[in-house]
Amino acid sequence: MKDQHPSRRHFLGSLAGCGTLAGLGACAASRAAAGNGTAAPEHDRTWSNPPSTAKKLEDVELTPPNGLNLIVLISDTFRWDYLHFNGNDRIRTPNLDALAADGVYFSNCYADGLPTIPSRRVMHTGRSILPERTKWHPLWPEDVTLAEVAGRAGMRTGFVVDTYHHFKPSMNFHNAFDSWIWIRGQETDRWVSGPKESVRPEDHVPAHLLRDNENLRRNMIQYLLNTRGRTGEEDYFCARSLDASARWLEQNSGGGRPFLLFVDMFDPHEPWDAPPRFQRLYRERYPFERTLFGYGVRNADIRESDLPYLIDLYSAEVTFMDHCLGRFFDRLKSMKLWENTVIVFSTDHGTHLGEQGCVQKHAGLLNSCVARIPLIIRHPEGRAAGRKIDAFASHLDFMPTFLDLVGVRGYERMDGRSLWPLVTGERESLRERVVTGYGNFGAVRTRRWHYFQNIWGDSPGHGPSLYDLEQDPGETRNVAGRHPKTVENLRAILSSEFRTEIG
Repeated sequence: MKDQHPSRRHFLGSLAGCGTLAGLGACAASRAAAGNGTAAPEHDRTWSNPPSTAKKLEDVELTPPNGLNLIVLISDTFRWDYLHFNGNDRIRTPNLDALAADGVYFSNCYADGLPTIPSRRVMHTGRSILPERTKWHPLWPEDVTLAEVAGRAGMRTGFVVDTYHHFKPSMNFHNAFDSWIWIRGQETDRWVSGPKESVRPEDHVPAHLLRDNENLRRNMIQYLLNTRGRTGEEDYFCARSLDASARWLEQNSGGGRPFLLFVDMFDPHEPWDAPPRFQRLYRERYPFERTLFGYGVRNADIRESDLPYLIDLYSAEVTFMDHCLGRFFDRLKSMKLWENTVIVFSTDHGTHLGEQGCVQKHAGLLNSCVARIPLIIRHPEGRAAGRKIDAFASHLDFMPTFLDLVGVRGYERMDGRSLWPLVTGERESLRERVVTGYGNFGAVRTRRWHYFQNIWGDSPGHGPSLYDLEQDPGETRNVAGRHPKTVENLRAILSSEFRTEIG
């Protein structure tokens, strides 16, 4: 695959304009109501989705499951192009490569809304959240989740999570599961309180990144406290989560009752802190014996010389995640679950690794490196093994696809559709375009074009930007000025999807 990282000159030239992007993901205090530009009340639940005529769960008769189990594996901030089988010859992902060879890879799958919590709401409900500007809030009381439907149909459900945002005050994503396990300590989870003077961010983060950045310093102190007791690779978070998942399966996979296990892991999200032997796969020497890159670094503080080792830190995280998944797959096989379990691997979004001067995800550059996601589905009967599906797919389609695969039908109050007819050949496509929202920004992608701009607020970020995907698949040249009619048409789609007038 052609290297899509920016040139040094491009990177340096872009940094100055990207320094304020860290705040672009924040949602504004008010929002426009559909069609008339007036303020929509915060309690207006119909704003989340158009009114649905489909019956709610309590009013439908569900078909019983077909006996297959389902394991959903979510790995946060996993770039689609950091998979070896996708043409990235530098990255090492042998276990995910093998899973894709044994399953189906959906190569044009995109987030509906991001980041962390907004994307999970779509995954768990099959309902779009675009009009509400991808706000962070719990599931609404009227939301119906994958676990709720599967449980009502007779499946045993479990939730294993180290993505700590699920358990922040008032968050309720675990409620419908029969059981749930929270692996504590990721990122700034307030797990270990001290002593704070026992850890020093300066021993792990270059001084120019810490300079006058008290937020980053606090984040690093909390993370260092949380990880102070690690003694080996088994103590890293993704290893702990997958070990806990395997134990859950040992305790809950018998008795003839099919199960749904949803595993949500924060890696390879920042802080990038893989075990040393995985870091050395990509470079021998880093700035420190244990070099950390944590969320909250300001782009304006990142130097040209930082970018190569930051990419290697992220790559090591990806490869370590792949290693932990391989160990988990081995345990599934030893438990004889490989033969009767649908296995899904995906993520919420990607991240920037230097594109147009940005490192870490930014709403103001809503390109494929952030919005496009890997999706692998392995059917235990080997159906369409090794197949790649190029049709558009979305987080919206996760819940309907998963229910379809385990044979649970009857609940239809979802905005997405099952992807499996694309695999069987019953359908060639489900949609002509995909739309993604992140904070104040929205993006629309067709086969030919990718367009994004701010939907609300004055900051344009790196938009409005139009890319001709036939000529520029890497999304590096903004051609909006050359195609005003295309911009007008795509902007009209965004206005319709976000139900607001876009200037």
